[in-house]
Order: sequence, then structure tokens, then C-alpha cells
Amino acid sequence: MKNVEMIELGLHRIRPWYFSPYPQELVHLPCIYICEFCLKYRKSRKCLERHLTKCTLRHPPGNEIYRKASISFFEIDGRKNKAYAQNLCLLAKLFLDHKTLYYDTDPFLFYVMTDLDERGFHIVGYFSKEKESTEDYNVACILTMPPYQRKGYGKLLIEFSYELSKFEGKTGSPEKPLSDLGLLSYRSYWAQTILEILIRLKPTGDSERAQITITEICELTSIKKEDVISTLQNLQLINYYKGQYIITINRETIDSHMKAMEKRKIRIDPKCLHWTPKDWSKRAKW
Repeated sequence: MKNVEMIELGLHRIRPWYFSPYPQELVHLPCIYICEFCLKYRKSRKCLERHLTKCTLRHPPGNEIYRKASISFFEIDGRKNKAYAQNLCLLAKLFLDHKTLYYDTDPFLFYVMTDLDERGFHIVGYFSKEKESTEDYNVACILTMPPYQRKGYGKLLIEFSYELSKFEGKTGSPEKPLSDLGLLSYRSYWAQTILEILIRLKPTGDSERAQITITEICELTSIKKEDVISTLQNLQLINYYKGQYIITINRETIDSHMKAMEKRKIRIDPKCLHWTPKDWSKRAKW
């Protein structure tokens, strides 16, 4: 059951979609006022204005590991910045139907995407990631804030998560089950990323056909093998021919891919990522 009527976050008033365990004394109010920089919640605009005179944050409290134009990513350790991480989870739960942690944020890193203007770094979306994942999950929860949805930011979050996996030299996959919106975004991202590679392939040597293995696609994209295979199957590109699987792409698939890529105005530039992966298994005390 939805329990919060309305939130005010920066310049936006947003009607939540789902239940979130905000304190009982707040949920019966017509609106919860949230500081868009530290994500603390207040019961009235007056209380928020008082808070803003003291709040020194103008960006998430972590390391800025990426910036290009107005888009930045901040890495937040759920143990070092517990209050922020918990407030982020409370906020996210208003728009995520299933799994979201609230209290035990220690085992997670949070990657918050922001858009910079003269007032500060405004939260666009985020994803969380386990410091140590036995299943090779590179995303636990992922959300684009409602005012920024349908503008390409969801794909940017997904692209960034795979860019981190490339830096780590691993393949990754989002934790299942995904929300309906999440699954659509991932399927679309996987399809576009894999098609981009296939369309650019050139024949090598005497072969008149370009050749690539599933493993090579995984290495180039950091997308996990089962996700690559299911994407090729969904796109109906895999065929069994003379004892082996071959990938066939027709002009229609190429044209629809080109149209989709034209719409992706913003992309992650790996040169703007300044980040070194940590080996959390050696940092058990952290």
C-alpha cells in the first residue's frame, strides 16, 4: 500500500508509486519535504528552509569519479556515508516495487548520477552495487528519478555500470528479478550494445563473413554470457546452420538499430572516468 501522498525534492513535486518506511509521524502529512542534496526529510517547507540554511552539501557526499559536460557520477560507500545511503534507499523505495535495502547499507556502494547547474548537483538517478558479489552482479538496485525518465538517463546509468565492469575486467549482470521498467531498459541496452559491435564487424583474412564468438562479445561489452545469448535469441539473430550457430542480421534490424542510436544523445565517455576498483575481499575490516 502506498503511504506517502507527495514529496517535494528540489524544484519537483512528485507523487510516489509505492510504500516506503518513512517515519510514522510524516506519512500522514500532505507532503514530505526532502533536501535534494543530503536527502534528509522534513515535515514542512519552513523546516526544510531552516535546514537549507545549515546544509553545506551541494553534491552527494562521496568521490566524484566521472564528469562530462553537466553529468557527474559520485561513488558513495554505504558504510562511510550511512545516513545518506539510508535516505537514498528510502527515497528510491517510493518508486521501486521490490527489493530495496534501507538499514544495512554497509555491504553496498552507491553510484549517484547528477546534473549540474548554478545551484548544485541535482540527483538524476542511481544504482547500488554489492562490494563483493558471488553472483557477479554489477547492479543491485537501479532507478532514474521520475522527472528524468524517458530522456535516456536510464540507459546512461546501465552503460556506466558496465563501464565499471570493464575497468574491473569482469562480466556483470543486474540482480534479478528486475522491475518491468528495468527489464525493458536492460533488454534495449543489451540489444543496442551487441548490435553496435556486430554491425561494425569486418571480415578477416580469406573469409567473406565477419566472425565473432559469444565469448568475444562478452569481453568487449562486459555483458554476461547468458544475457548475450538471450538478447540474440530475442532479436531472432541466432540460427543453427550446418552444425553450428551463426548470427544473421538483415537490413531491417540495422535500420531500426540506427534509428534507436540516433535518439541516444548522451553516452558515457570512458576517458572521463577516473576510478580504481578496490579489492573488497582484502578489505574485510572496511
